[in-house]
Amino acid sequence: MDGFTLRNLALAVALSAGMGSAFAATDNDFVDNAAAGGIAEIETSRLALEKSSSADIKAFANMMITDHSKANDELAALAQKNDIEVPDTTTLVKQAKEKILEVRDESFDAAYANNQVKAHEETIELFKKQANTVTDDKVKGATELKAFAQKMLPALEKHLAEAKKLQAAHPSK
Repeated sequence: MDGFTLRNLALAVALSAGMGSAFAATDNDFVDNAAAGGIAEIETSRLALEKSSSADIKAFANMMITDHSKANDELAALAQKNDIEVPDTTTLVKQAKEKILEVRDESFDAAYANNQVKAHEETIELFKKQANTVTDDKVKGATELKAFAQKMLPALEKHLAEAKKLQAAHPSK
């Protein structure tokens, strides 16, 4: 995210609200949205490590980078095993950067905390839809993707709870 000033600071929203209606339409949509969301979490958290001086923000950002990197690796392996096409990392990063919030009258820390709450709420909805879908055994990988979504939900809920603590500690002005 080179060249961004604090005024133009961009926070990629993991899953934009406008995409909600497309979620869980197919396993490919789930994989694409989950992977793009994970990369958005990683990118915004890397930015938080650069821009924030708050220890709690940095600790949360490091957790996001670690957890979402592992989840994306696991998702990519599942997709590859089941011949589900996933956009390359460059495309996913581009999609993540297209989901941008400008920071206006709030500090970076407040903007990051608010972004993380919203992103995790939307990601949890995506994963709940996938976890609760009726799987078609004829669709390769459907059962595994459902299991992946179910497995990831507790970690995502934990992330949301931690993000809400950050939001309370770093309120908007």
